[in-house]
Amino acid sequence: MAQPELLYLDGAAVDAAMPDVAARIELAERTMLALIEDADLPPKIGVDARPTGSFGHAMPAFLRGPASDGSTDLMGVKWVVGFPANSGRGLPTIHATVILSDALTGLPIAMLDGAPITADRTAAISGVAIRYWGPTTRGAIPQGARVAILGAGVQARSHVPVIGHLLPGASVVVHDRHPERAEAVAEIARNTPGIATAKTASNTHDATIDADVVVTAVSFGPIRQTLGKADLAPNALVIAVDYATSVHHAVAREAGLFLVDEPGQFLAQRAAGQFDDYPEPGSTIGLAIRDRITRPATGRVLVSHLGVGLADLVFADVIVRNATTAGLGIKLPR
Repeated sequence: MAQPELLYLDGAAVDAAMPDVAARIELAERTMLALIEDADLPPKIGVDARPTGSFGHAMPAFLRGPASDGSTDLMGVKWVVGFPANSGRGLPTIHATVILSDALTGLPIAMLDGAPITADRTAAISGVAIRYWGPTTRGAIPQGARVAILGAGVQARSHVPVIGHLLPGASVVVHDRHPERAEAVAEIARNTPGIATAKTASNTHDATIDADVVVTAVSFGPIRQTLGKADLAPNALVIAVDYATSVHHAVAREAGLFLVDEPGQFLAQRAAGQFDDYPEPGSTIGLAIRDRITRPATGRVLVSHLGVGLADLVFADVIVRNATTAGLGIKLPR
């Protein structure tokens, strides 16, 4: 039996086949719900590389589909490495590859550049948090919601269109330790549909103190938990993309609602020292959606998503289908 060719999609092909913002948010919500009933997702398997702070993580995942014969299942793995020192070399600090396997035979069927997927699926999960626990006025998103973004890297840029889509009329403030990078993201925001204004702040406190939504996406580093209660509005939605690099444990302990994407990964990372003094989460994103848990009348909501490999597979499956229809990618012989 002849084996099918392996489809390779580079970053440009992945970008071209990426679904639009609204569809990405729907895929992210589907992933969060699947985590509570249809998926197998072990905690990340990690190794530390020799340069200080560098790592490699393997993120296998399996999703049971509706067909009883397994033909609609998803199976695959994401391999992601982080080398913080690359920023001084003019290289990306994160590299990722996603491999999809045929769930019936185990044959690899596609290999994708994971960087665009990582960026867009992460922002889409933040979008789910905004949709369900963002600022509301009588059930409707208010015009002119204030959004702070900490960090001006890839994740900051990927969050901008999600903010514009979900919070029309939003004003955005960006802070980064490199002011020119913050200004570059602010300029992108100014030209993004749905965003009314965008500016930069010279320090974290000024960026976040009156924000309705705070997205923390700074680079991982040895200094952690720098964003405290005094830096945040009393009813802010805080979305932590950078683990506990920014958000102080007191914010989590006193939150009206504290959610994570997947508890096994959170607990594994806490045991490894990434979430020192953090409490047990109140629930998961998927369970909170299923159980219709709304934001409290008063108090902050903290949503910490650690990045789950299942999201990469769900996105990759749609991207491969779109790419195949459009004739994108390179077919590699086996």
